[in-house]
Amino acid sequence: MTATTDLDRTVNFTIPARHARGRLARLGPVLGEILAAHAYPAPIERLLAEALTLTALLGSMLKDAGGQLTLQAQAQGGIVSLMVCDYKGGELRGYVQFDADRLVELGENPSLYALFNQGYLAVTFDQATTGERYQGIVPLDGGSLADAAEAYFDQSEQIPTLIRLGVGHDAAGNCIGGGLFLQHLPEGEEGGERLHARETHPEWEHIEALGATIGADELADPAIPLETLVWRLFNEEEVRVLGGADLVRGCRCDPDYIGSVLAKFTAEDRADMAEDGIITVDCAFCAKKFPIAVETLS
Repeated sequence: MTATTDLDRTVNFTIPARHARGRLARLGPVLGEILAAHAYPAPIERLLAEALTLTALLGSMLKDAGGQLTLQAQAQGGIVSLMVCDYKGGELRGYVQFDADRLVELGENPSLYALFNQGYLAVTFDQATTGERYQGIVPLDGGSLADAAEAYFDQSEQIPTLIRLGVGHDAAGNCIGGGLFLQHLPEGEEGGERLHARETHPEWEHIEALGATIGADELADPAIPLETLVWRLFNEEEVRVLGGADLVRGCRCDPDYIGSVLAKFTAEDRADMAEDGIITVDCAFCAKKFPIAVETLS
């Protein structure tokens, strides 16, 4: 019997009678490709795996096919100075800037506070069709990225939200990330009056309690289909499982785009950036180097 490997996709679902919606995401090979570009130490690998899983959960909420979700965590004086992930049309990318020497002093399982110190999380939704941008910023003062993301929805949208993230490894040692996202919708309709969108509403308390029973090991187990997780959690409810999104690694750097950016600089600036007539640009996301001849820029 062939083992199930349910990876690199999201699945959406609703629980109409409880005025709730949710989604599950699980990352495998996509996660491996992104992490392999930098050979991160274990604590940073785990942090970025959680962040990319969260990015997949939030990004797949976009109804605008050309829209983009950006997750940025930043700190002053933290061991991690910057972490950026984004989602666009099912494509994921991300990277972390950190102090490797200071990281060694923290051991194998540093807390979020130990990594960021006084940091913040910015969540930005860019709508391609309308050109609108929505951004919320919350402090990284909870115990996890999931806590910070829940605070974002509580402060920015006043919608009760539950987020769970799990990171593990398969039998071959490959990193697997999984996540659950649940929200209580007012009267079951997006955009309606938020008469029932409060954390103490019994409908939400029930769904939140069920969702909180999921374990990190289940979320990150590729042998458990995502639909099976939905039924396990809400087997006594009427659940409608909807479509989802396939996930791929997507870095949008290429020589033509980089050349168009460099061409906006003055000739003097380009000369200062060049060495032997070549400007070498490093992509922080995929770690590739792009040598661009100055003479080709106009």
